[in-house]
Amino acid sequence: MTFPHRIVCLTEETTETLYLLGEGDRIVGVSGYTVRPPEARNKPRVSSFLHARLEKIEALQPDLVLAFSDLQAEITGELIKRGYPVFTFNQRSVDEILQTVRVLGAIVGCSDKGRALADELSEGLRRIREEAARLPRRPRVYFEEWDDPLISGIRWVDELVEMAGGDPVFPELRNGRLAKERIVSSDQVIAAAPDIIVGSWCGKPVRREKIAARAGWDQLPAVRHGQIHEIKSAYILQPGPAALTEGVKQLQAIVSGWAKAWS
Repeated sequence: MTFPHRIVCLTEETTETLYLLGEGDRIVGVSGYTVRPPEARNKPRVSSFLHARLEKIEALQPDLVLAFSDLQAEITGELIKRGYPVFTFNQRSVDEILQTVRVLGAIVGCSDKGRALADELSEGLRRIREEAARLPRRPRVYFEEWDDPLISGIRWVDELVEMAGGDPVFPELRNGRLAKERIVSSDQVIAAAPDIIVGSWCGKPVRREKIAARAGWDQLPAVRHGQIHEIKSAYILQPGPAALTEGVKQLQAIVSGWAKAWS
C-alpha cells in the first residue's frame, strides 16, 4: 500500500504533528506562519491562513493537501476542482486535537506512532491537571483572542485554562466555533472581574498598557495586581501539539504564579 509522500500543510499544526511523528520529510510545502519546528521554515511557503498560492502548490505536485476548518473552504474547494486530494480537519477541543493526531498518523501509514504521540500528549495533560489540583486557589481567567472587538477563548483554550488550574470567565461561549460567536463587551469583562487576563491576539503583539487603560478596567483584580499576560498565538491558538505542550505550560506558569502570590 502506498501512502502520501508529497504533502502540503496549509496550517501549522499538521506540520508540527508530522515532524513529531518522524515524517517531516514527506512535507513539500507549509504555511507562511509556520514556526515549529524551526527546520520546517526551510520548506516552500505556500499559504497564509486565508489565502494560498495555488500555482506554487501545483508546482510541488502534492499527493495530499492538509487544511483546517471552514475558513479554508475556498482554498480547498479550488484545489479539489484542480484534482488534488484534500483532507480538512476541524478540531476545536482537546479531545478532537488528540483525535487529529491519531487520524493524521493513520493517513500517512503510521497508526502506531500516531497513537503513541496522542498518548504522550494526554499523559502530559494528566500531569498538569494533577499539579493544578494541588493549588490553594483557582483564579478567574479571561482569555482574549482579539482586542477589537473583544473575543474570548475558543474551546480548546478554555479547556487548557481549566487543566492549568484556572476558571474561564465565559465558559458558556467556548463552543462558539466562529469568532463572532465569542464576542464579549467591555462591561461583561468588568462584571466577570477576572483575576488574570491572558492575551493572544492572533499574531500581533499584545499591548498590556492598552488593556489596562480601557475604561473601567482599572477596577479589575487582574489590572490592579499586574496580572496581564501574553502567550504567543503560535503556542496556544494552533489546535495541535504546541497548544497541548508549550501553550498549556505557559498557562500553568501564569496560574501557579498567581496562586503562590495569594497563598
